[in-house]
Amino acid sequence: MLLIRDGKILTMNYKNYEAASVLIDNGKIIEIGENIEVEDDAEIIDARGCWVLPGLIDAHCHIGILEEGLGAEGKDINEATDPVTPQMRGIDGINPLDSSFYDARKAGITTVMTGPGSANVIGGQFVVMKTYGCCVDDMIIREPAAMKISFGENPKKTYNGKNKTPMTRMGVAALLRDTFVKAKNYERKKVKALSFNEDFDMDIKMEALIPVLKKEIPLKAHVHRADDILTAIRIAREFDLDVTLDHCTEGILIADKIRESKFPALIGPIMTPRSKVETRYKSAAAAGILKSEGIKIAIVSDHPVMPLGYLPICAGIAVKEGLDMMEALKAITINAAEILGVEDRIGSLEEGKDADIAIFDGNPLDMYTNTVCTISDGNIVYEKFEG
Repeated sequence: MLLIRDGKILTMNYKNYEAASVLIDNGKIIEIGENIEVEDDAEIIDARGCWVLPGLIDAHCHIGILEEGLGAEGKDINEATDPVTPQMRGIDGINPLDSSFYDARKAGITTVMTGPGSANVIGGQFVVMKTYGCCVDDMIIREPAAMKISFGENPKKTYNGKNKTPMTRMGVAALLRDTFVKAKNYERKKVKALSFNEDFDMDIKMEALIPVLKKEIPLKAHVHRADDILTAIRIAREFDLDVTLDHCTEGILIADKIRESKFPALIGPIMTPRSKVETRYKSAAAAGILKSEGIKIAIVSDHPVMPLGYLPICAGIAVKEGLDMMEALKAITINAAEILGVEDRIGSLEEGKDADIAIFDGNPLDMYTNTVCTISDGNIVYEKFEG
């Protein structure tokens, strides 16, 4: 049993405390309140003067699948031999011993969504996982959690040099439509064959897309330009699919259309230059602008494009550029959890949820703030030692 005592608690569930405690047992939060009594043998963390929040969540990164400092050996992010690879499973390419997982815990990040990159039109399956552990299977919260698709510059550039479709934005959209039509036909034939107890040849590419067609998982769309964002929305509507708009750089130019779509926007990385044509309208004010339009947002790192340890600082920059502070904190906690479909377990401090908690010596959005302690499933997985 673990008690976090007398901290400033921001639950991300509409109720906050200036000085209260959180009681943890068997990896779960069992009580939050101002006067919690515990047995003498309980472990106690004195959080006086500290901010206590749910563990932070990075809703879009490539941690473990594009490892730091290993060059080609740690580069398992894109199977860039075929533009349509839905059968690729991020879980098979993630190294949980990537040093960046420690950096995540040091920043108070207890959960990430990670998976394939944006070289392919359909890149494969993302996972939602904890940042503590040595076996990826034991760290998974949701798998598969999304299907990566990509628009614009990245898939065009990858296959243009190979003289292979897609070489244009039309080609990207056409490949997506063709693949979803094939997946629908496959699913229909499978259902018919199984209902008549007939033999049926499985196709792992098509099997990977069935959860998308059933809306069990969303498409995770790499989109920067406004026209690519609109194409992602158009295709999602055509096939009645869910989609998240990741990066969403030019979303500020078509905020009304995104609001009408009701799809969420994952903003980031914020702390990088305008390194290519598609990011020429990049603005740190984007999160605030889209939130003011009523769009659900999360703030993301896209690690290792930007080190994921800077995630809370990015949220702080968004506040500086107009986003409300509590909304910025939601963008890296409960909003992210809801977008990832794991809000039943993480994202807020509530009884019965996973004991994933970050303790800071001040406002986590302030660059001078330190993480005092990070707790994952009730275990202390990072602790700042004085001296």
